[in-house]
Formats: sequence, C-alpha cells, structure tokens
Amino acid sequence: EYWLGAVVGVGFLASFVAQIALAPLADRGHARRLVLWGLALNVVGLLGMAFGEVVSVLLAARFVMGIGVGMATPAVRRIVINLDPQNLGNNLGLLLACDVAGFAAGPAVSAIMVPALGIPAPFLVIAGATAAAVPIVLRTHVVEARDAPTQHRFAFDLLRSRPLVAGLMLGAALFMMIGAFDALWAIVLDDLGAADWIANVGITFFALPLIFLGSFGGRLAQRVGPFRLGPLGLTLGAAFMFSYGFVPTGAAMLAVGIVHALCDGFTVSSAAVGVGMVAPAERQASAQGMLGAAETLVAGITAVLAGVLYSWGGRALAFTTCSVVMVVLS
Repeated sequence: EYWLGAVVGVGFLASFVAQIALAPLADRGHARRLVLWGLALNVVGLLGMAFGEVVSVLLAARFVMGIGVGMATPAVRRIVINLDPQNLGNNLGLLLACDVAGFAAGPAVSAIMVPALGIPAPFLVIAGATAAAVPIVLRTHVVEARDAPTQHRFAFDLLRSRPLVAGLMLGAALFMMIGAFDALWAIVLDDLGAADWIANVGITFFALPLIFLGSFGGRLAQRVGPFRLGPLGLTLGAAFMFSYGFVPTGAAMLAVGIVHALCDGFTVSSAAVGVGMVAPAERQASAQGMLGAAETLVAGITAVLAGVLYSWGGRALAFTTCSVVMVVLS
C-alpha cells in the first residue's frame, strides 16, 4: 500500500514543481509550446508505465508524466480563460468535463483490455491517443501574450491577493479528496472483497455526473459566487469521504460514490473559476499554475499519507483524517 501511494503521489509532486516553475512561461508567449512539450512528456511517461516492472521505473514514469501535466495544464487554462472572459465559468466547467472524461475512460479501457492483452495495453492505447492530439494542437490558433511583463519569474507575488489564496484553499481541499480517493479506492474495494469491475468501472460511474454537469457547475459558480458554492460542496464532500471509512460493502461504497459525484458535479469548478475571476488577465497562467501547484502538492502528500494511515489504522483512520482536514480548509 505504501509504494502504490508513492507511485501515485510522485506524479502529483512532479506536477507541483512544473506548475510553479514553468506556468509563468505561458504568460510570456509560450502557451502552445508548453502544451506540446507536456503532451510529449506524457507519452514518454505512459510508455514507462506500460513496460516498467519494478517500483523505481514506475516512480520515474509517473514523475515524467507529472512534469508533462504540470507544463500543459496552466497553459491550457490560460488559453480557455482569455478566449472568452465573460463566460469563463462555462468554459472552465467544460474543460473540467473533458478532464474527467479522460479520467473516467482510463479505467474503462483498462477493464476491457487488460484481461485479454495484458497490463501494457491501456497505457499504449492512451499514449497513442495523446500523440494523436499533437497535430490538432499544431493546427489550432492560439493568441499568445504580447509584451507581457517579464519581471515575475515565479508567481509567488500573487499570494498577496487574499481572494486568490481563498481559491487555493478550495483547490487544496478538493485535491486532498482526490489524492485519498485515488490512492485508496482500489485497495479498499479489494479488502472488502468487491468484484474487480466495481474498482474499474466504479470510477467511470463516479465520473459521469462530473462530465455532464461540468459546464453547468462552472456557470453556477460564476453566477452564485465560487466562494459561496465551493465551501458548501467541499463540506458535503468531506461527509461522503468520512462515510467511505465505515460502509460495509463494495456495493455500498459505490452507491455512496455516485451520490458524492452528483454533488461534486455542481461544485468542483469553483476553485478554478474563483482564481480565474480574481487573477489579472495577463497573469492567468501563473495564477492557475499556483492553483494547480497547491492542488497537486496536497494530492501528492495525501496519496502518500493515505497509504501510511491505511496501513497503520485501516480505512476509517485514513478517510476520517482526510474529511476533517477538508472541513478545516473549506
């Protein structure tokens, strides 16, 4: 359990480093380049996950994937926000729906392919799909920054904005939930004796409401106010996380997860929408990079600690600890 948590966590931590160090480059005219390099590194990491058979190789592959994601994500968000600032809630919600659709497709592809073709198969298929996106990015017109300020090598000066820090807190609480869920979901279901399909397809079921409600949730956050909607949704999410520590069966855990996902579908866009609303237009990539860094740092630490807590005291300790800290951050 500890090493599984470490493999998950190192990708989050690598993404943290990349988003702190590289996101400001997107504000200085390099958004498309960061997206392309991010795709390339993700392909390399996926190939490592496909063929790696020891912990050291899997850790290295996840690290490379984390760098790729950390390079690309803030640049993509900058492009989306500045394309149509008046509708940033809808557009960021739609972007979230696309993210979650990919997240949901992965386990489904694995459930179909692994029994017949082996563990490398889904990683190779997803690597091929990622490589196929490169020509699309190359053909897409991106309005890069012109005469952007260059005095800010990093984005730590943005922390002087209290509303932006509040957005980071929302993102940290959300990704604490994701880090714990990512590290423990399969392990807990296995220990409960649940069927393998629940572990794989269950994540897809969990993600479906986020896909269909993403753009609506983003619009709702912009209209109602992300700093009202976000804490409400995360407090409810903490209650669901607490319940995962005590439900008696895998089927019950899946049922709670579906209700949890419906709630999240309306609220999880709040952090990105909040940061997008309070950050200057010329610093959007830097601000979203800070948000992503806060999210991935917390998710990485949580993934590692969740495995340790689960080994020490079981799922009740791991999920209860996560839920309490989520409430504090909210």
